[in-house]
Amino acid sequence: MTLQNNLMRNTLVFLSFLFTISLVFAHGERFEISGPPQNSFSLNPEQTKLIDLKTTQVFTKPLEETLGLNGEIQLLPNAQADVSVRISGNVTQLYANLGDKVKVGQPLLKVQSLLIGDPPPSVVMNSPMSGVIDARNVNLGQAVAPNTVLFHISDRSKLIVIAKAYEEDLGKVKVGQEARLHVLSYPQQIFKGKVSLIEPNLDPLTRTVNVQILLDNPKDLLKPGMFTRANLVLQENKDALVIPNSAIIEANNEKFVFRKQGNVYQHVVVKTGISDDNYTEILSGLAAGDEVVNQGNRQLYTYWLTGGKPQPVEERSD
Repeated sequence: MTLQNNLMRNTLVFLSFLFTISLVFAHGERFEISGPPQNSFSLNPEQTKLIDLKTTQVFTKPLEETLGLNGEIQLLPNAQADVSVRISGNVTQLYANLGDKVKVGQPLLKVQSLLIGDPPPSVVMNSPMSGVIDARNVNLGQAVAPNTVLFHISDRSKLIVIAKAYEEDLGKVKVGQEARLHVLSYPQQIFKGKVSLIEPNLDPLTRTVNVQILLDNPKDLLKPGMFTRANLVLQENKDALVIPNSAIIEANNEKFVFRKQGNVYQHVVVKTGISDDNYTEILSGLAAGDEVVNQGNRQLYTYWLTGGKPQPVEERSD
């Protein structure tokens, strides 16, 4: 019974501590710390459960630091062409339709001239390039005039993304950087491209610069006009030692974690490297297989900082 009573008393003391901490934070009071906290401390299983501590192991994985840019997919300027006739006449034959894939030199339509003749002269218009007919503005029997655009043809095997880079991020962008692109139509698929051009002018209204990203489109999945999220790869490590971002606490100009060994928790200062939305590279302070707290570590930090003895201090009025 004595052991059970001691355990219950310790638990009640710890509960009282947590309640006091919540009141102190709620009323905006400060802590008075009698001395520097110990580097390590221990919790019993009941205290661990009350804080709802969870841990994870340090491990290695490929990691990339990226810069996310929003953009729009467009046709390459030199990979599209308009088709028009040089004479006035009537369309007597149509050889191609919207969506057709055509080769350079392939007949598209035949126009009979309005000039007097027996029979009147006719002209066959051929495709100036290989690609897809993405616009058709003519019907059989239609009267057409010179320089009227009848077809638009585009080569979509390669496309560009016009992405917007903010002024403060421009120094991170380099020609040749790899880009990982995401579109709403294929949420599970990543399309790869490379930065081909950083345009010279800054938009004074949005404070952005256009960044052109060239990408292959062999299966014609991507369409001009699609919005995309482009992640430029700034740095990468194929074998980075990592922990979840949630495990890291930043205070007093240092980053640290709580490493768990049995029921002992140790305050460990770490040096970090690259990071993404979920993980951060650890350059020093931890080793693979170390167990660190990634849930409840803020409460653990407060407990460590105050030595388990919070003492509210009255605010001074100047």
